[in-house]
Amino acid sequence: MTFSSAEQFINADVDDRRACVIADVLMIGGSGFELPELLSSRGRNIPVILMTAHDSDLAREQARQLGAVGYFLKPVDDQALIDSIRWVLSKGRSKKQ
Repeated sequence: MTFSSAEQFINADVDDRRACVIADVLMIGGSGFELPELLSSRGRNIPVILMTAHDSDLAREQARQLGAVGYFLKPVDDQALIDSIRWVLSKGRSKKQ
């Protein structure tokens, strides 16, 4: 599923148990850095993978501190992103069983 904004995603009917968010650090109307806290404040536990074309030590540290499960530089390595998504989803399933 795709969403045009973080707010649209937050308000969508998404099964948190089978989800992971892939967000750009720079988004219209906000920042991908805001997503982990926004999700947490609404009682949602969804892993967040961030990507950016504007890498910096500060951005990497901020992503780490916010608990992002992945941080990718653009252009993103397709296979690495797919592997990360699979890892996140399999980790979530094994916790629920």
